[in-house]
Amino acid sequence: MLESYLIPSENWQLEEEIKHSRFISFIFHCDSIDKLKLVLTDIKRDYPGASHYCYAFIVGAPTDMVLIGSSDDGEPAGSAGRPMLAVLQGANIGEVAAVVVRYYGGTKLGVGGLVRAYTSGLRQGLTKLATQLKQLRYPARLQCDYSQLRDIEHLLQQVEAVVTNKQFAEAVDIEFEIGKHQRARFSELLTMLSQGSLRAEFDL
Repeated sequence: MLESYLIPSENWQLEEEIKHSRFISFIFHCDSIDKLKLVLTDIKRDYPGASHYCYAFIVGAPTDMVLIGSSDDGEPAGSAGRPMLAVLQGANIGEVAAVVVRYYGGTKLGVGGLVRAYTSGLRQGLTKLATQLKQLRYPARLQCDYSQLRDIEHLLQQVEAVVTNKQFAEAVDIEFEIGKHQRARFSELLTMLSQGSLRAEFDL
């Protein structure tokens, strides 16, 4: 199971003219289908009247084979969306999507020519795209006394955990997310801090 992967940290755009057709390529961070739909709507508004708006997306980890998809948007089957997706998958970047807008210039490119045209901008962009590392965190929880809360919160910061919920009753229930690689260290520090009285429960 992946513990981290690269994701885009900024958007990228390139315009090319290939045999009189304009191809405008966009690459951007995309962690949901809804985000893709929003960006696609904005692009159609900003670039009206284009012949095609083809796209491809991977909204999860780069190795994810479920949360992926593509569209040829009226181009011959397999000439745009699927080759675009293959380029994205080859870059080993997660949560990424691409849209290529085409303004037809009157010269037919053939399927091979279309594949090259629709992937040209993406190949160039993915070598220059700014990325950042996304650490995957998994749910965990623990219970502590009020007197221990400040020390526990400091400990969670040390291991880059993210607190998702706190409930205050007789004791404090803390729900948090932590990287898989930090669990052993956190458990060890927690045992030292509490002299063995506290233990966290980890999911996955």
